[in-house]
Amino acid sequence: MVVEPGVSGTTASNEDLDRIGAGGAERAAPPSRLALPVILLAVFVMPIGISGTAVALPGIARDLGTNPTLLQGVVNGFNAAFAIFMLVWGVLSDRIGYKITFVIGTALMVAGSVISATAPSLLVLDVGRVICGIAGAAIFAGGSATLSRAFPPEVRGRNFAIFGSTLGLGGTVGPTLAGWLIPFIEWRGVFLLYGAVAAVAFCFSRHVPRVPRPETLPAKAVDFSLLKNPVFLGFALVPVADAIGFMTIFTYLPVALSAQHNMDAPTAGSLLLLMTVPIFISPMLVAGIMRRFPSVTAMTVIYVSLAVLLIGDFGMFLLEPSIPLAWVIAPMILLGFGWGLPAGLVDGAAIGAVPVESSGTAAGVLNFLRLGSEAVAIGAYAAAIHWIIGGVVGDPALADRISAGDAGNGNVYAVAFRSVLWVLIALTALTAIAIAICHRRSSVVRS
Repeated sequence: MVVEPGVSGTTASNEDLDRIGAGGAERAAPPSRLALPVILLAVFVMPIGISGTAVALPGIARDLGTNPTLLQGVVNGFNAAFAIFMLVWGVLSDRIGYKITFVIGTALMVAGSVISATAPSLLVLDVGRVICGIAGAAIFAGGSATLSRAFPPEVRGRNFAIFGSTLGLGGTVGPTLAGWLIPFIEWRGVFLLYGAVAAVAFCFSRHVPRVPRPETLPAKAVDFSLLKNPVFLGFALVPVADAIGFMTIFTYLPVALSAQHNMDAPTAGSLLLLMTVPIFISPMLVAGIMRRFPSVTAMTVIYVSLAVLLIGDFGMFLLEPSIPLAWVIAPMILLGFGWGLPAGLVDGAAIGAVPVESSGTAAGVLNFLRLGSEAVAIGAYAAAIHWIIGGVVGDPALADRISAGDAGNGNVYAVAFRSVLWVLIALTALTAIAIAICHRRSSVVRS
């Protein structure tokens, strides 16, 4: 059910909202103007928590140890908890309410961030990160459902496009922001900053509208039947390709730079601007091109972006200790454009491929694939790097230090990086082929 605008100048209480029935006998007032910003603020912390934390791993390893399982749990604990509990919260939110789910998520994010910032050991830090992952899933489930049900249809697509852009922005600025902050507030301060942002969202959560729970509770947390639509599936696979071919490298590139070139966190964060700046300018560039050349379609942009992404991935083979870093500038820029070119198109195009009444469900499936694929790909990347390094050096303690970004054995890290890079390229290419097949199937159906 969508909460529709009521009489201008009136405000419905939470009790009034709870009395709204399926027949719509009572109408709720329009959501507060702060509702969307509050939801986006809380959502912004989630991708930062995924991508930005890897920059802090060398410092965390120096302070708390290099146990590989526990150290990788700093990143992967969040990812795994988020992916699993996103489905759990999807079911719970239908029963306890979307606003309550959102508020619980922001509160848990504050608690998990404080535990992470004050952790005396890697085990405690991992617990804090798992709590943050559970919190992020609650924020996502409650926030996305609220956007789907509390706003009128004419602004729903726009809101979800902004929602998706916020997720992308948080993921891309995370490493740079963390890298700049670590010299001033250290890695513990970065976790406290995540908690502070969540605390602001918690304090302003009263502006998030209370949406009536559905009378008939769905059997599934996310309705994946929309993936039978080849148009929607084709667009939904684009973030999956980006997760494999871009987010894996982007997230752990600071660790690779530390291991191979002894680069500190601020310098690594600044270098990543080569990848983030193209992401910011790409949507404007694409919009201008599509206005000037109407024959350029969303799929044209997506095909170009996938090609650029793969070329950038191949260029990252130049990242090794014996080659000057200047050689990877062009590949990093290409990767940024590969991720950024379709960023302003995918959400709107995917949601536009389904009936209006399914727009909220479509956004949920799309963002589940986006964040879920990032969580899986990033976790698998880190595990593969450590496994290969362990096989090369044969010394578990040394392998732990190299995997954490310890300098002095850059050639070993380079071997693991190149091996994993081949797998990333192959998986990205296969996903691109799947996207092309979906596009071809949709063209045949339309004809």
